[in-house]
Amino acid sequence: MAHKKSRSTQGRLESAGAGRATGRYMLKLYVTGATERSLRAIANLKAVCEQYLKGRYHLEVVDIYRRPELLSRDQIVAVPTLVKQLPVPVRLLVGDLSRTEQVLQGLGLVAHTS
Repeated sequence: MAHKKSRSTQGRLESAGAGRATGRYMLKLYVTGATERSLRAIANLKAVCEQYLKGRYHLEVVDIYRRPELLSRDQIVAVPTLVKQLPVPVRLLVGDLSRTEQVLQGLGLVAHTS
């Protein structure tokens, strides 16, 4: 998932992330064991975090097979699901997180485009 960011993405990253340059990100990724889709979501998310949030994030990976009680508690209805807990607002992203631009938008690192 080594995508080069476009100039427009870079500009939006700088403007959207200007006030959060030192903020910590608390992320929780819900997966279903070691399935191909789960492993892909973990790898995709780690790649994005290392490129854009290096040293500024905490990632907890939750295997719902081992901790099924968290599904109802955290209101998770599909997996893989990423929950961005901090900084607020809380956001949920569903899928294998392979679309880097959408992940960056979900994390609040780029402005949404129309």
